Amino acid sequence: MSEIANTAAPPYYAVIFSNHRTEGDNGYAEVAGRMTELAQSQPGFLGMESVREDLEAQRLGHQKWYSTFRVRVAKVEREYGI
Repeated sequence: MSEIANTAAPPYYAVIFSNHRTEGDNGYAEVAGRMTELAQSQPGFLGMESVREDLEAQRLGHQKWYSTFRVRVAKVEREYGI
């Protein structure tokens, strides 16, 4: 996705997933599309800029898509921009 997510007014929680990808697609694009659909159907979903998570995706991510990753959960107390 190339848009910045429109979210509710703070406070809200954000899940931040940072990663370094391995070389090649290895089925990543197909699973990423499905993860987007699943995330959007969750209660309380506010928006996203990127999503790459579920149990199967996590297993495959460990095995072939990510050389390293971190997941962070944060409470957003302030937001601003142009």
